[in-house]
Amino acid sequence: MRMIVAAASFLLLGIVPAQASPDSLSQETIVSQGNKRTYYLFVPGGITAERPAALVLLLHGSGRNGSSMVNPWKEIASREKLVLAGPDALDRNGWSSPLDGPEFLHDLVEALRAKYPIDPRRMYLFGHSAGAVFAINMALMESEYFAAAAVHAGAFREQYEFRALESAKRKTPISIQIGDKDQMFSAADVKATGDALKAQGFEVEVTIIKRHDHWYYDLAPKINEAAWEFLKKHDLSADPHYERYNYRK
Repeated sequence: MRMIVAAASFLLLGIVPAQASPDSLSQETIVSQGNKRTYYLFVPGGITAERPAALVLLLHGSGRNGSSMVNPWKEIASREKLVLAGPDALDRNGWSSPLDGPEFLHDLVEALRAKYPIDPRRMYLFGHSAGAVFAINMALMESEYFAAAAVHAGAFREQYEFRALESAKRKTPISIQIGDKDQMFSAADVKATGDALKAQGFEVEVTIIKRHDHWYYDLAPKINEAAWEFLKKHDLSADPHYERYNYRK
């Protein structure tokens, strides 16, 4: 109880707690669903209760970890005053539900909100490759919790994935960037996903990057800038609502 009161006092005073040094990347852990989970955190300096930060959850591609996503975003986050959190998937080869979300992502977000002044109506998702597909899914399942999603090199390809559109209570804005030479997801995959979202009334932005393949990291500054330009235009019209799901064991 004393820890909760202390955290609340920090927020009332408009001070960022000392768990993470401003403008530095740290490796953190949290326990969710009985599992100790690792995530990478970037907190910019200068955020206060009067000037809360937007939060961007960054979901990595297969075989990577959260730091591979947070590092390319640090420059934008420092300039735009964004809190970044890049969690590791339980299995680094890919993301799956319910192991990686939405409950784990909700636990992580709420833990961060308890420590840092985060604007609850500006919480976003960004993902690459496997993380992109999962980010789209989470944006649909938790449409009243995350304000918008932007992804690189990911799309729906299976019929069961498209059924997730039916679960969205809010039409979450979604941006998808894809290279015209992507080896994993074709431009046709992305167009089909975008068309399906538009048919259901979603705001969708699809960008085809010429002479670009699946590799995110060399073009990350350009990709991230475009993603942030899309994300920052959107916020929730009401405080976030987290949708709980019952999974059969």
